[in-house]
Amino acid sequence: QVLLAESGGGLVEPGGSLTLSCAASRITFNLYAMGWYRQVPGKQRELVAIITRDGNINKADSVKDLVTISRNNVQNTVYLQMNSLKIEDTAVYYCYAQAGRTGPDYWGQGTQVTVVS
Repeated sequence: QVLLAESGGGLVEPGGSLTLSCAASRITFNLYAMGWYRQVPGKQRELVAIITRDGNINKADSVKDLVTISRNNVQNTVYLQMNSLKIEDTAVYYCYAQAGRTGPDYWGQGTQVTVVS
């Protein structure tokens, strides 16, 4: 089965930094766009950042200056580095993989990020 294993979530103080990792198994990783989404209770799941197989990056305007997404095609891992975290960044962060615009897609189970003083 396809597995997207997220890690790196936890508690962080406002203004702090955190790096999330997503290790993919049982997919041809370099053929997939990889991304991060986040969701809080009662709200829509929203895009944080996506990096395509060609390295093109799309980020939400609200985080574009504070978030860096990268991928390692040898380790089959995508990373999300977040700086200057705020209370409103608290959410469950989900790893996402898609084989092109019409190919199959997969979601991780999510990792909790809690920003609290």
